Amino acid sequence: MALECVLLTELELPVAFTCADGTAIAKGAVLEISDPMTVITTDGDSDKIIGIAAEEKIASDGKVKIGVYLRGIFKGFAGATGVTVGRAIRTDTATGAANELVVAAANEEGIIGTALETATDTQSFKFLLNPINPVLA
Repeated sequence: MALECVLLTELELPVAFTCADGTAIAKGAVLEISDPMTVITTDGDSDKIIGIAAEEKIASDGKVKIGVYLRGIFKGFAGATGVTVGRAIRTDTATGAANELVVAAANEEGIIGTALETATDTQSFKFLLNPINPVLA
């Protein structure tokens, strides 16, 4: 995995979530949630984002828990259309890597947080991790 998010300021301690033993998750990966309180690396633009992996999870290592940051200030990487300071952001897996982020459209679900800087494609920028997943449809 490339372009992992990097923690700059810890606002809350990571929380333990369930993950499959056979799953590999990179430290800094953007994670989506499923039932019951289970995470995997995001693979879609409108996934239900819950947070960012606080540690690496090696596939088939016997672990079924992983620490997840739910809030914090991170360094991330802009996707194809970039990000604008102050705007809500989401993942850009349709046109970029799983961890690239772009400005969310109006009424879009799967918000990961708020851009704290403006950036263009593949540039790094700071953002506030504050995921929200309203049902708007």
